[in-house]
Amino acid sequence: MKIIKPARLMKGDAIGIISPSSPVSDDSRLQGGVNYFEKMGYRVKVGLNISKTRGYLAGTDDQRIADIHDMFLDKEVKLIICLRGGYGSSRLLDKIDYNIIRNNPKIFCGYSDITALQNAFLHKTGLVTFAGPMAGVDFYKDVNPFTEENFWKTVTVNDIIKITSPAGEKIQSLNKGVAEGRLIGGNLSLFSSMAGTDYLPDPGNRILLLEEVDESPYRIDRMLNQLRLAGILPKMNGIIMGGFTNCVETDPDKKSLTLDEVIEDYFITNFHSPVVYNLSHGHLINNLTIPIGINVRINGNDSSIQFLETCLS
Repeated sequence: MKIIKPARLMKGDAIGIISPSSPVSDDSRLQGGVNYFEKMGYRVKVGLNISKTRGYLAGTDDQRIADIHDMFLDKEVKLIICLRGGYGSSRLLDKIDYNIIRNNPKIFCGYSDITALQNAFLHKTGLVTFAGPMAGVDFYKDVNPFTEENFWKTVTVNDIIKITSPAGEKIQSLNKGVAEGRLIGGNLSLFSSMAGTDYLPDPGNRILLLEEVDESPYRIDRMLNQLRLAGILPKMNGIIMGGFTNCVETDPDKKSLTLDEVIEDYFITNFHSPVVYNLSHGHLINNLTIPIGINVRINGNDSSIQFLETCLS
């Protein structure tokens, strides 16, 4: 796979905002995101169909694909940031013109449901994308300083990313050892749903990033088991676990394994490669921007994560 790295963002560049999954709950989130990026010194272009709705989708599949294509084709736009996640990006994977993406590489950022697009872009085009904050979630008001600082450093400075943790937190290890590989993954629900399709990157000799939100332990169990039975987990060189937010059984009368017990079953008892966890990424207030497709080293002996190359051209 030939890796394509987008150019860094510079002051005065245009930022495009699209919503390839679900619509926002109210227009103030869109306007707040626009205002934020303009205040930071950038021009903003909004997808033509960004305010469309079709049930739980931000418009029809054709409308959302049109906004993706238009933003990649727009020569002025240097960064495309998603408005929010939700549901719907995986419906677009077999309808996207990947030649447009390949021939017009630029920074593409989002997380959660956007995981499907990011892994498909990497597999089909080699484009490095960014699992990170979204315009209508993280940048529309009360912007978190940790999230903000890391985002701007990642997309504007052509240097090797250094992983940091919020004050009082640190990365920890489940399995010892050292492993290297290109980083793939993102949201567990979306990544597992891509198993068996032609849009998932080759799992061989990769490092897998996983995060999740609002899923009961038995559902986490089911998704990890899908990755195990599909032969994806056994091929991974190592695992990085971000936030698993609110992944608990909420019914006190229902028998359940804990999240820790599920994780132990898959990543300690039956997995013999390095696993690190507590990376500040995912559905968290302190949300690191992580490049998907870049070579990374994880060290389970000293609980560290180190990117081995720059993520921008």
